[in-house]
Amino acid sequence: MIEINFHPFKNLETERLLLRRVSIDDLNEILELRGNPETMKFIPRPLVKTEEDALNHFKMIDEKIEKNEGINWAITVKGNPKLIGIIGHYRIQPENHRCEIGYMILPQYNGQGIVTEAIKAVLEYGFEDMNMHSIEAVIDPDNIASERVLQKNGFVKEAHILENEYYDGKFWDTVIYSILKRNFKK
Repeated sequence: MIEINFHPFKNLETERLLLRRVSIDDLNEILELRGNPETMKFIPRPLVKTEEDALNHFKMIDEKIEKNEGINWAITVKGNPKLIGIIGHYRIQPENHRCEIGYMILPQYNGQGIVTEAIKAVLEYGFEDMNMHSIEAVIDPDNIASERVLQKNGFVKEAHILENEYYDGKFWDTVIYSILKRNFKK
C-alpha cells in the first residue's frame, strides 16, 4: 500500500498555467463554476447556489487535502490569480495504487487547451509524487469535449456502465477512461 501525503501542498506549473491551492478568496469563482448549469450539466451533483454553498464546497476541498484523502488545484493562468477551473485527484485507493481525476473549467475558457495542459501536470503529479499505477476518469457519455481531452492525454476507454448512478430523479450512465503509468508521456 502506498502512503498519501499532500503536505506541504505542491503548486504545479505548465507553460501557461499555475495550479495552486484553492483558497477562501476563491468563493466567488467557486460559485460561478459550480453554480453554472452549463459547467454542471454532466456532473450529477447539486448546483452551488449561495456563498454559503461555495464556502461549504471550499471546506470540503480543504478538508480532503488536510486528511490526505483527495487533492484539488485551482486552475489559473500565469500572472492572474483568478480561479478559472478546478482539477484534482479523488477516490484514492492506496491499496490499488489507483485514483480518479476530475476537472471543470468556466465555459469561456473552453477550447483553448487549458484542461489538456492542466491534466498533463496533474497526471505527472499522480504518477510521480503519489506513485499511482493507474488513474481513471469517470465521465458522462454525452460529454464529448471531456472524452476528447482524455484521449489527447493518452486515456483509453475501459467501460460504459449503464444507469449506474441515480441523481435528481433519473439514472445516469457513466463511462470510465483510464491511463496506466507506463503509458503516460510527459
